[in-house]
Amino acid sequence: MKKKNLILLLLFYVLLNAVNAQDTSVANETFTLQQCIEIAIKNNLQVRQSEFQSESEKVNWQRAKGNMLPSVNAFVSHGISQGRSIDPFSNGYVDQNVGFANYGLNADVNLWNGFGIRNNAQSNQLSYEAARMDWQQQKDNATINVILAYLLVLENQEQLSAAKQQAEVTRKQAERLEIMNREGATAPATYYDMKGQLAADELLVVNFSNDVETAKLNLLQLMNIPYLPNMQLKKINEATTLVMYNANPEQIYQQALQNLALVKAADLRSESAEKGVKAARGLLLPTLSLSGSLGTNYSSVASLSLATATADIATNNYVLINNEKVPVYAPQSSFSNQKIGYGDQWKNNFNSSISVNLSIPILNSLIARSRLNQAKILEKRTEFEASTTKIQLRQNIEQAYVNMTTAFERYQKLEEQVKDFTESFRAAEIRFNEGASTSVDYQIVKNNLDRAKINLIAAKYDYALRVQILDFYQGKL
Repeated sequence: MKKKNLILLLLFYVLLNAVNAQDTSVANETFTLQQCIEIAIKNNLQVRQSEFQSESEKVNWQRAKGNMLPSVNAFVSHGISQGRSIDPFSNGYVDQNVGFANYGLNADVNLWNGFGIRNNAQSNQLSYEAARMDWQQQKDNATINVILAYLLVLENQEQLSAAKQQAEVTRKQAERLEIMNREGATAPATYYDMKGQLAADELLVVNFSNDVETAKLNLLQLMNIPYLPNMQLKKINEATTLVMYNANPEQIYQQALQNLALVKAADLRSESAEKGVKAARGLLLPTLSLSGSLGTNYSSVASLSLATATADIATNNYVLINNEKVPVYAPQSSFSNQKIGYGDQWKNNFNSSISVNLSIPILNSLIARSRLNQAKILEKRTEFEASTTKIQLRQNIEQAYVNMTTAFERYQKLEEQVKDFTESFRAAEIRFNEGASTSVDYQIVKNNLDRAKINLIAAKYDYALRVQILDFYQGKL
């Protein structure tokens, strides 16, 4: 009993340590941007679906390549027939059990069919490459989404930090005015105005705290992992002074044409459809092929009749000699049946053939013509989709560039505004502490500064998001 209790105690201790270790790892879990991207790509459903589609297209390409190889088939059959049946050796009827076997090897190779098989293989290869580009595009999409969500968390955290600092400034003033109010050194309205402002600042902290957790939840959902309340993000090294993006829309567009997987996939599908038209046109042309076969067979009743002896035997015929009937004798041989061995039958029954075949399509219910027309429609559709993709890409880049420019200009103006409001607040705080201004004047100036700081943080991250989008279009992710 003591031994059993000791074992249970040890198990409980191990489980407790494991739970504590897990809680510690979660509590201290700090993610970098690279880790978030890798987890998201690994767990993203669209990425996995594109990966499976890419693998399926690869199998189709391998199968299309296999059609270019000769077709070789071997067959072996063994069987037993009972009752009246045909002897495979003599091709005559026998009424006994017969064991038989057939062996064969057939080969066919396509010599020419208007290059239809080759064009079909090339079409499937291009489709596979397009599927790989789709896979890469899904990974790029997951990457940019994670980057934007990651920056949103950092933005909300920085705004939360600014809100806490603002609330702390107000709290110190409220504590100072509370002492002064007890001593009768200030009007009660001034003290309660400051307490109301403190409540407003603390409410702002609550709102930003909620925004931080919401942004974290959105990031974790992109990573497809459960919610982690203690999740921490490592800050990104950012420049102290933001500078204008060093590229114009045309440069970004040209880079996107060369690097963006979305554009490559559209072009590859267009090329695949073009090869598909050539492959379908090959169905209208004659097909030249070469065929050959080898074969042999075996029968259990196959036998040979061998002469064992020869004797003169009187027949029913006679001749007259001196008016006497003299019987006529004729030689007659005795035979014995000897089964033919398996190896002898294999060699004796061996046969081979070779042929050159020409198939000329004349009328096949317009199937080949319909396939060609469908292939032409697909070619036009993929060309249109590739062209539309590029047009939309240019439009999106131009819009993103305008948004980036506007975000940078907004950041510059807000940066100047923060500097001006900082000086204004410094002077207002001195006047308020000396009793030269009212709490209303103080709160107006402070609110202006607080709002400007929050807006500056939002503008900084808004510009960072716009820059990431332009980098995404250039394939820099």
